[in-house]
Amino acid sequence: MNLSNPILKYTLEMADHSMILGQRLSEWCGHGPVLEQDIALTNMALDLIGEARYLYQYASELTDGVYDEDHFPFKRVERQFFNLLLVERPNGHWGDTLMRQLMYDCYHYFHLQALRKSSNIRFAEIAEKTLKEATYHLRYSSEWVIRLGDGTEESHQKMQQSLEDLYPYFEEAFLPSQAHLALVEEGMAPHPDEYGDAAREKFKNIIADAGLVFPKLDVFQSGGKEGKHSEHLGHMLAVMQYYPRTYADAKW
Repeated sequence: MNLSNPILKYTLEMADHSMILGQRLSEWCGHGPVLEQDIALTNMALDLIGEARYLYQYASELTDGVYDEDHFPFKRVERQFFNLLLVERPNGHWGDTLMRQLMYDCYHYFHLQALRKSSNIRFAEIAEKTLKEATYHLRYSSEWVIRLGDGTEESHQKMQQSLEDLYPYFEEAFLPSQAHLALVEEGMAPHPDEYGDAAREKFKNIIADAGLVFPKLDVFQSGGKEGKHSEHLGHMLAVMQYYPRTYADAKW
């Protein structure tokens, strides 16, 4: 696979973010606290996997069909994935999942807003097509984080711990890869400065409304966009890729 093509690399970054988080959310299916929220997270997982499919299909075209869309999520090893470390974090309890979702949604929503102006027609079309779903996701995760953070003493404490555990992974979303920067120069990708401040401000305001306190932190985790991952991704892929690797003729 020729990853010297920055369009392909950036496409896979975006697809992998959504695919891995979609897989994580799908793990809640049948295990949600109540039926309504179980269904809500399952639908959000489907939204994210659907977005990933649009991008994997485009990636397949960029390889002239050498790799089909199934290859990218199901036939690569963990060092060939370029997702944020945040999205591969384990679900934990309900509050952990919603805090992780909020962090991603703040990035995702404002990134898509900026990507709609891309000179790459496919990027612009995918952003336009998926923004409505991302808008709902952000509203959903915002409401839940505020509800739990400003809820009982126990829920507040749990959400504060979720924030402290996951906050080190937040800033990676705004660290552009070399492929990303190359496309910024071509007008195909927005620079993180175009959406980073708005995403951080949105997150900051929601955390304040939830009555939570930001941890003091100077060092953030990164490396996912370059294929450097935690052990959690390997464990997830072992489950996610089992059938496609066992049954070679299986199709998504």
